[in-house]
Amino acid sequence: MTTVSAALDVSCLPDYAHNWALVDVETSGLIARRDRVLSIAVLTFGPDGAPTGDFTTLVNPGCDPGPVHIHGLTAERLRGAPTFDQVAERIGGLLQDRVLVAHNAQFDYDFLAHEFARAGLHLPVARRLCTLALNRRVEPPTADLSLASLAAHYGVPQTRAHDALDDTRVLAGIFRASLAEAVRLDLQLPLVSCPPRQDPRFAPKLPKTPCAYRNPGPLKPGNPLVQGMKIAVTGETEIARIELVARSVASGLNVMTSVSRHTSVLVANDANALSAKARRAVAEGVTVLDEHAFLALLADVRPGTPHEKHAPQAPVAAQPPAATAAAATVPRQTEPRQAEPRPAPKPFGRRRVLVLGGTHEEAAASRARVVEMGGAAAINLSASVTDIVLLPGGESDRRMARVTSLGLPVHDPAWLGTPAPGPVDSPLGAGASTTEVLPRGGVLDLPALPTAGRWHLGASWARQTDCEIDVVAFVLDEDEQVSCDEDFVFYGAPESPDGAVRLLCDGPTEQSITIDLATLPPAARRIAIAAAIDGTATFGDVGAVQISLTPGNDAQATAQAALDGTTSERTLLLAEIYRRGAPWRFRAVGQGYDHGLEALVRGYGIEVA
Repeated sequence: MTTVSAALDVSCLPDYAHNWALVDVETSGLIARRDRVLSIAVLTFGPDGAPTGDFTTLVNPGCDPGPVHIHGLTAERLRGAPTFDQVAERIGGLLQDRVLVAHNAQFDYDFLAHEFARAGLHLPVARRLCTLALNRRVEPPTADLSLASLAAHYGVPQTRAHDALDDTRVLAGIFRASLAEAVRLDLQLPLVSCPPRQDPRFAPKLPKTPCAYRNPGPLKPGNPLVQGMKIAVTGETEIARIELVARSVASGLNVMTSVSRHTSVLVANDANALSAKARRAVAEGVTVLDEHAFLALLADVRPGTPHEKHAPQAPVAAQPPAATAAAATVPRQTEPRQAEPRPAPKPFGRRRVLVLGGTHEEAAASRARVVEMGGAAAINLSASVTDIVLLPGGESDRRMARVTSLGLPVHDPAWLGTPAPGPVDSPLGAGASTTEVLPRGGVLDLPALPTAGRWHLGASWARQTDCEIDVVAFVLDEDEQVSCDEDFVFYGAPESPDGAVRLLCDGPTEQSITIDLATLPPAARRIAIAAAIDGTATFGDVGAVQISLTPGNDAQATAQAALDGTTSERTLLLAEIYRRGAPWRFRAVGQGYDHGLEALVRGYGIEVA
């Protein structure tokens, strides 16, 4: 275990000195609420890097082991192994009072949390750290951030991929080197409190059968029901609620759990009901029917318009009907012709420029200029930064001392006004050239991914103010509305019922949305991703938000953008992935709203409790 004994001693640096527990699990699948742990390895270290304990075991999951071709753990190999509840207490003892460290730590944490819950035990983890998130901050010169690529870069030998013990030993070497880079760059560690707001106890409901029809709108007096109408029920019903819902769904209606202005009918036997649904129906002018009247109409539901037959609308920035945009607006983009050649290289080539100092507006204008000249705008100091632009007041930035020690070139603002600087080789190497740097409003066609592929939209920001930022996602239909309440993914419901869209918390200033386009419901035409501030701060206080789109959680980014220029906005529409015919496209939006998250949610057709 040479990687362990050679670990970096950071015991004299309080921000980096912790007791650590490095963990790797092999699992029967990717969904923690459904799949099981097959093997686990835990290595523990003190703040000085000295090893303090280790444990590894196979685990009998009591079910099919899943993709044996990946992990090599057959049912025969696992048959004599202990069950998780038999080793849970020993694992818990190793995790107690330590920071859990893993590569893609939310994955390992979620599986452990579910396994401990099945065993009737509490998972004793108060904080976790993801080495994937840590290396996203470091930005080493690797083609991607997979365990194999990082191991090769940091010189850590890897002998048996997908073996829990070997992966944990490799992780120890990668963590040591990554921690050394964090110290060198004076980076804050992306520690996440556990359980996070995305608590896995908020398990999604069983998948709801997607409604196959478009919402035809409100029910007019004397007219029949039409497939696709949104129906809600409140109060007591004579027949069982579950039967009433089942009959409605079987007839092609879309049964919702809340009322909005897009609801067609509210079924309520008590005309004077004081429920939230009833009050909302009255306020929005939604037709209210008693159970008998509704059942009479249910006997003759007219055919609706299937989603598949409805042409997707033109790709414009998604804007909630109830939301009023702030000063910043997104111009309509001219769709690029596929036959046009790529533009000539711009003066900045693959430079990655960090702007320090200045007012928020001055810094935003400077970052926009960097992108115009072909470079990428950084929001944090990392190993990939090639140049510093110093605006008035930037000399007092805490990062300047580190910039000086690293020997990075520092320029005044006039440097951005001249095309003299030639292209440079980025520390990220050749792989960086495949990342498209988009301006605000920029559009990109998405390549097809393998069936099991997921797109990851990551959002990160510099900690310039003490506030909570929530990244959320909406799965929208042709009318820019959610088809059901569960199409809103947020910290309280971090996964859609079908698992197609999921929220991940990678650190205090980094969250991401994963999207499996292949498993989205047929109604889905657009996924809107937004960020909202919980509190009185604004995005003018937060500064730029960097977004990156990657075909997998550890892959090279396909596209990235720095979104800023906001001032008083408390909600920011970050990006959208939408259909244009059969293909999917990505847009970096960057449109802000002065209102909070509640107004954004209502605008997309969701009643907020």
